[in-house]
Amino acid sequence: MVKEIKTIFLEVLQAIIPIVTVVTLIMFFVIRTPLDLFWQFIIGAAMVTAGLFLFLVGVRVSLLPIGEMIGSEFTSRGSLFFLLVAAFIFGFVITIAEPDVRVLAHQVDIASRGAIDSNILIIAVALGVGFFVALAIFRILIGIPIFYLLTAGYILVVVLSFFTPPEFVAISFDAGGVTTGPMAVPFILALGVGATAVLGGKSTVSDTFGLIGLASIGPVLSVMILGVIFG
Repeated sequence: MVKEIKTIFLEVLQAIIPIVTVVTLIMFFVIRTPLDLFWQFIIGAAMVTAGLFLFLVGVRVSLLPIGEMIGSEFTSRGSLFFLLVAAFIFGFVITIAEPDVRVLAHQVDIASRGAIDSNILIIAVALGVGFFVALAIFRILIGIPIFYLLTAGYILVVVLSFFTPPEFVAISFDAGGVTTGPMAVPFILALGVGATAVLGGKSTVSDTFGLIGLASIGPVLSVMILGVIFG
């Protein structure tokens, strides 16, 4: 466990140090930032480093094992319905907690001057992710080729784009991107790994890959539908 914590800490430093270095050089040699603002940036960077480190430790210690346990337990009991319901609920709840989704909703609220309510947008994105996470798990259990679902999903996206206001089309694709954040990705993948581990010969671990691709289609469609309703 100690070795894993050290590895996580080094990964965080590798992600943060280049950003801090580039911003520091810009602050001193390009925009001539005041010294007090520079120290604010350094303190903020330290807080981000500590927060990201603790978050990733939490993901490794709890989120991943719980996701695998839920996926394997429901699958081993043959509880397809409860597994899909759990996948939907967790996909919905984790998306609401996803920081990237909240940042997008806040920016959209500012850009639209309150015309697009941030809470409604977050709920729409979460519903889309929850539904498609459940669909992705169902695909693994039934053995449906991912090509068919991806093709059908993007055909729906193209069709809906003709009926959705342009501003919602742009927001919908951004919504699909922000759902692949640090909260959603680990749990969704862990849920898929747990399900495939129980299936044995019926499925392989490689079937887990593609879950995020399918899950990212959900918010695109849900935000487009939101645009059709409110447009």
